[in-house]
Amino acid sequence: MGNTPSKSGSGEEPVKTILFEKEPSGITYRIPALIYLRHSRTFLAFAEKRSSPSDHDAKILVMRRGTMKDDGSVQWSTSEELSTACLPNHRTMNPCPVFEKNSKTLFLFFICILGNITEIKQIITGKNRVRLCCVSSSDDGQTWSQVKDLTESVIGETIHKWATFAVGPGHGVQLENGRLIIPAYAYYVPHRCCSFPIPFTVFPRALSVYSEDFGQTWHIGKMLRKRSCECEMAEIIDHEGRSHLYCNARHTGGHRCEALSENSGVYFDKPHMAPELVEPRSGCQGSVIGFPAPEFIPNDDAESKACGTSLLSPDTQTWLLFMHPTNKSRRRDMGVYLNRSPLHSSGWDKPRIIHSGPSGYSDLAYSEDKDQFSCLMECGKESELEHIAFVSFTLNDVMQSDSKKEKKMR
Repeated sequence: MGNTPSKSGSGEEPVKTILFEKEPSGITYRIPALIYLRHSRTFLAFAEKRSSPSDHDAKILVMRRGTMKDDGSVQWSTSEELSTACLPNHRTMNPCPVFEKNSKTLFLFFICILGNITEIKQIITGKNRVRLCCVSSSDDGQTWSQVKDLTESVIGETIHKWATFAVGPGHGVQLENGRLIIPAYAYYVPHRCCSFPIPFTVFPRALSVYSEDFGQTWHIGKMLRKRSCECEMAEIIDHEGRSHLYCNARHTGGHRCEALSENSGVYFDKPHMAPELVEPRSGCQGSVIGFPAPEFIPNDDAESKACGTSLLSPDTQTWLLFMHPTNKSRRRDMGVYLNRSPLHSSGWDKPRIIHSGPSGYSDLAYSEDKDQFSCLMECGKESELEHIAFVSFTLNDVMQSDSKKEKKMR
């Protein structure tokens, strides 16, 4: 089973390869996470295997391995269950991989929730039943370590202020200074009465879990000072070489929440709404990734090439891609947004539609050696829970789409 990037300028949706598909028995695959390992030209695609679409029926994490061929196609292995990524009497959720380049160690973070206890029950009672867990691999995911429960060592006493929490879902990131970042969020309990949270005061807030010693020890950063939920993060390098950690988080107010950290994720400043990035009514997870800004605009239009340098961001060496359903009312019409000036608000172009129809969670990856993007996304014809599909495309695909829209407006 293979997948080849869409041809630039085609105007069509890129070819999809279905990696996980809902089974007649009711078994459903949800919550995709994707990582590309450049040194071995390998994709690892993760998902939750559930006995039904419901969160409380999650069971175990599954993975498929994709090998990048010289022609850009990807050859996929069969699905395998990650048997060590679990705790007894807990269900495993929210895969979040990150790769440490120095030791070539792959860390897979996830959460384990006791029994069938739901998130809403934890929020109402204020009693956390989630554990922060991790497995690692030194052979690109061919074998995995035994599970490590990091809850006490990483979160510690702070756990008593959290009704519940989760990582990602989606990928983590390693910054240029070597720090590893795992995006996370927690439902913070500001006040209690008779051990129960005061009703309607418990809201989610995003934060980072980070390591300064290449994954030996982990710490939690401070939460955003604004309601924010499932999130992903990306490093932005400005033209002076300074690092800025960008956070893009789910929000229920009709738009995404954004924030920047100038200290590698310890603290995020001035969270704000992104007016160009819409959310469905109840919100939806989205994916963001940073990549090197091109030296010229990759566009087939000669006029655009001639003046392309004027479109380059003057303040960053990094551009961002964001992936999310584009419909304001429902989870449908998966789109990819480009941001050429990620340190300024209102920098997002109009989206390129990757899948017209029901769409849900997603995760992006960038292949520097092939200069192309790939993603996993929940999608289908009648429901976004039908498939988790793999798609590859180029920056040219996104730019061509944007260029055509601009020409129609002239």
